[in-house]
Parts: sequence; structure tokens; C-alpha cells
Amino acid sequence: MALKIYNPTSPGRRGKVGAVFEELSKVAPEKSLLVPLAKKAGRNNRGVITVRHRGGGSKRKLRIIDFKRDKVGIRGRVASIEYDPNRSSRIALIHYADGEKRYVLAPLGLGTGDIITAGEDVERKPGNALPLGSIPVGTLVHSVELEPGKGGQVVRSAGSAAQVLSREGKYVVLRLPSGELRRFHHRCWATVGQIGNVDHRNVMLGKAGTTRRMGRRPSVRGSAMTPRDHPHGGGEGRSPRGMPPKTPWGKPALGRKTRRRKVTDRMILRRRE
Repeated sequence: MALKIYNPTSPGRRGKVGAVFEELSKVAPEKSLLVPLAKKAGRNNRGVITVRHRGGGSKRKLRIIDFKRDKVGIRGRVASIEYDPNRSSRIALIHYADGEKRYVLAPLGLGTGDIITAGEDVERKPGNALPLGSIPVGTLVHSVELEPGKGGQVVRSAGSAAQVLSREGKYVVLRLPSGELRRFHHRCWATVGQIGNVDHRNVMLGKAGTTRRMGRRPSVRGSAMTPRDHPHGGGEGRSPRGMPPKTPWGKPALGRKTRRRKVTDRMILRRRE
């Protein structure tokens, strides 16, 4: 992926760095794999805002992504590399030998016309899916299952990859992008390779309007609010917090552990850095 640095012809263009999209195929999305995506603006079924700073944004449709990779033993040809407005990575449209079409996450190095497949004894090349027990030590993988058969849940963003470090009985140890070392069952599936669009982290939006078109509304500092709206609010002038940082509802905001699923602590060998 290449980046384009814009000339400062306006305040919104100053400092803007965008993608070139030269790796994408000039085709329309596959209609059979599109579903409507309703806007909820961060509200639940009762109309109460449960996720702040959401709303507006350009209309988009959801692409159905194959995270399970259960087309075992069936060869698929990459028909196109496409943009997905719902994620940071690119997606690849796969035409399988039996006539079915599916979208998968596009790894680095995968191009139009390449052949990919899934199975326990397939070649270890980018785009192929295998159980972790069949992947050699040192291989980079993505879209890793947390439970066998559930579909890829971790390592799915642009440029990310986990590395197979070792095997311990029926478990395989991976180094995740965060630096965490974690054990996964050897029957969990993963896809070989690093996810493409690695320069996504270097994109600079340039202006607030671009952020609004992505569906993100402004975030206001708690110290700029009133005491009834936020614990940090009130005071004359720019006042210090006078307390440990809190959320708008009075809960600790920094340093407090929020992990609840402690039953999986035994799978974590080293916490993230």
C-alpha cells in the first residue's frame, strides 16, 4: 500500500496523508455478500446511548466475511481485492471451484488470480487456512480462533500478525501483536500471513469533517463540563481534577483492571506490554 501526501492548499489538506488504493480491483462489490447496515448512533433497543461519540457518517453496507474458513479442500481463486468501509484491512473476493463466492481478509502479498485453500495438510502460504497444530513454528498468522470452530476472532486489523512460538502438548503458544504470549488449542484454525494494508497506521485524516463522515461525533473533555455532567467539571477557570480520573459516571478511568473472564487467565503466559 502506498500513501499520498497532500499539498497544503487548504487548512483541511495541511498535514493530510491518505491512501492511494492502487492495490484495489476496479470492480463493484459482490451483491450476494452485501447486507444493509442500519445506523444506531450508539443507542440500544430502548434508544438509550450506550456507546458515546457515535452518529452520522456516510451510508455503508456490511460485507459478509468468511471467518470460519470451512471450505476444506476446495480450491478458491482470488477474483478481486476490495475496500471494506467497516474495517481497516482489505478484503478479497474468492471464487471457489464449486461455484460459491466468499469474502476473506486479504493478507499481505495476496493478489488477483492467486489460489488459496483450507485444510490440515495444505501448503503454508499467505491466504491458506490451517489448524494451529499444523503450522510450523515461526510462521506469521492472522484471524485466529479462540475456540475451535468459532471462527477467527483475534488478529484481524490492518498490518497485524501473530507468530507461532512453540507447542506445549495440545496447546500452541502465539505472540500476539500486543506482545502478549497466549496459549491456543491446537485445533483452533488460523490463516497464514500478515494482514495487508500495513500503512493504515500512517494515514492522517487532516480535518474533523473526515472523522464525522466515518460516523464519529466529537468528544468533549470532562473538565470543560459542569459538575452535574462530569466529576471533573466545575471550578473557576481551568481547574485541576482534584481527584483520581473518573468516567462521567464516577467509575475509575485509569489503572483499574476491567478484565472479567478470569477463567482464561491460565491461557495467558505473559501479559501484553
